[in-house]
Amino acid sequence: MDSQLVNGTPVNPGSEVLAEEQPSLQTFLKDLYGNDAAQALTRYMSLEKKFVSTYGSEPSVFISAPGRVEIGGNHTDHNNGRVIAASVTLDLIGAAAKSDDNTITLWSEGYPTAFRVTLDQLRPVDDERITTSALIRGIAARCAEAGYSVGGFQACVDSQVMPGSGLSSSACIEMFIGMVLNVLYNRGKISVEELAAIGQFSENVYFGKPCGLMDQLACGVGGIVAIDFKDPVHPGIQQIPLVLEKSDLRLAVVHTGGSHADLTGDYAAIPKEMRAVAKALGGNVLRDVPDEETLLKAIPALRTSLGDRAVLRALHYMSEMDRVQKQVRSLQEDRVNDFLAQVNASGRSSAMVLQNSYPAKVPAEQGITLALTLTAAYLEKIGQGACRVHGGGFAGTILAILPANAVGGYRTMIEGVFGKGSLCLIDIRPTGTAVFERTVL
Repeated sequence: MDSQLVNGTPVNPGSEVLAEEQPSLQTFLKDLYGNDAAQALTRYMSLEKKFVSTYGSEPSVFISAPGRVEIGGNHTDHNNGRVIAASVTLDLIGAAAKSDDNTITLWSEGYPTAFRVTLDQLRPVDDERITTSALIRGIAARCAEAGYSVGGFQACVDSQVMPGSGLSSSACIEMFIGMVLNVLYNRGKISVEELAAIGQFSENVYFGKPCGLMDQLACGVGGIVAIDFKDPVHPGIQQIPLVLEKSDLRLAVVHTGGSHADLTGDYAAIPKEMRAVAKALGGNVLRDVPDEETLLKAIPALRTSLGDRAVLRALHYMSEMDRVQKQVRSLQEDRVNDFLAQVNASGRSSAMVLQNSYPAKVPAEQGITLALTLTAAYLEKIGQGACRVHGGGFAGTILAILPANAVGGYRTMIEGVFGKGSLCLIDIRPTGTAVFERTVL
């Protein structure tokens, strides 16, 4: 099998030694990291050394899975809605090679021991829920169920996309695990879209988190992508021009601190309530409701049967669907200020209508609400920018978009409240999950 980048750009390795003078590796790193390619090389070489010291042999494949940001469509994907997301330059990198023990062994920087999953048993294991082992087993199980080959491998990973960062660390590791099985055992024939769906299945069924498919697709495809989940099995994917990169605007996520509460119930309540409204209107998901007018006419009855919050969340879905289309057109037509206005509108709707800024059972903890309030006031003073809750919400991160020359003042203000290092600047990466193979398999 020829070595390749998953996005289709061919890379032909020369020497099997991971070294700076290897042109194909330089091409791979330049494609992914641009001017930071030399720094990335050091990171990959360090990972290779860790692999050799851990397993006593050399890896045959290197994979980079980027984190992602959600730009629009907050909490619509699970009801077959529309979203905009983007892959970012912070990534998870991993090295892997086949093993002959039918066991997947994965060592991850920051964890005291490796994760080990024997593939003799692929059913869910209750004690593994909410662990990386659950994701590994679930991905292997889904691949096998789909008729693909699975087998043991050894891997080492190092991630800049840390858990709780809001950049989807779980999707990164899912895309990595799936891509290793794809390359080592299936000659690369599983599409990125199918790998994303396999990762979502594992997270839903084995890990125990009711996520949509946006995170995995954004990490897999790369760049800014508009995704339409009208057909959730075959979502429509449209890559959007990287207008923001030319506008001297910077993207940042602010880590506001996590809640002490278990937020799974808060996350699960949103799709549950949206689907309850859809069912009352004759559908399965809100995408089945013909239009917002149908919803508006039914509000009196829905308030009685389902309560006001379910109605509000359905209204958020309807308005967010329209906003995503406006955001896409604004980016395509290079109307940056119109795009920012829609991002701000999305943020207000999430906070006020969807209501995912803080967990209702811990009302004293409102880091996201506080960060949004402070950020909106700062952006109003400088006259440009946008902010919104990022991802699932309730706790964690917000997204801010602001002029590059305003970053210093914003950092001083926001880190004065949430602590040094709480602001993380990010850039959009045009390439999704990528593979570099050192040998012909």
